[in-house]
Amino acid sequence: MDFLMSGVAACGACVFTNPLEVVKTRMQLQGELQAPGTYQRHYRNVFHAFFTIGKVDGLAALQKGLGPALLYQFLMNGIRLGTYGLAESGGYLRTKEGTHSPVRSAAAGALAGVMGAYLGSPIYMGMFQALTEIGQKHGLVGLWRGAVGGLPRVVIGSSTQLCTFSSTKDLLSQWEIFPPQSWKVALAAAMVSGVAVVLAMTPFDVASTRLYNQPTDTRGKGLMYRGILDALLQTARTEGLFGMYKGIGASYFRLGPHTILSLFFWDQLRSFYSTYAK
Repeated sequence: MDFLMSGVAACGACVFTNPLEVVKTRMQLQGELQAPGTYQRHYRNVFHAFFTIGKVDGLAALQKGLGPALLYQFLMNGIRLGTYGLAESGGYLRTKEGTHSPVRSAAAGALAGVMGAYLGSPIYMGMFQALTEIGQKHGLVGLWRGAVGGLPRVVIGSSTQLCTFSSTKDLLSQWEIFPPQSWKVALAAAMVSGVAVVLAMTPFDVASTRLYNQPTDTRGKGLMYRGILDALLQTARTEGLFGMYKGIGASYFRLGPHTILSLFFWDQLRSFYSTYAK
């Protein structure tokens, strides 16, 4: 049941945030490996990107890829949050004294993230016809092209997100800022987690997006980047440090609300189920 509730929570958040994912991806691919000022900027900021995409490609383009996104979120976050939830319910995230352990929480978040991301990677590459084409062209291994490169991003992001969420919830409960078991505790913790995860993930998000979108040779080998580290170094060297945070506004508008909604929905579903089950 933990895995089902986790998947449903992630899908609920995805419906609201998928347009932000579309905008974020387009902004991150804009001016790839070109020095600032040497290319035409189609999107000046997040709001301009929304307007431009909606005007040129139509409003439906803002929900492009929603089907695969829902499937990916259900699988990846169902596994990730479900695994973390089991660890939390089993008491593995607390010390012998019964206090919350940020170190254990971060480790559990990282491990859960790896499991969810690696199993969900083929869905991230596309679905149905795309999966068939990738399988025929690059073989079964091709379905996981870029998966290893994306793991550092997921490890850091998942670890930061879940550790910050659990730690903030624990602190807010101790400080008694909100009434016990109030939904406001989960919402506030999710908001803090949203800021932290964007700051931690954006450089890896940029590199991961570019790894997945780079052209390949006949053997499926990337032609632009050798891996996640190479993508980060090339981006920093060519576009500067700010290039690693390209699209951070879009990243926040996508990852922030998605983190807030998915963690809030997840926490409330678990709370409801726990109460109902009793």
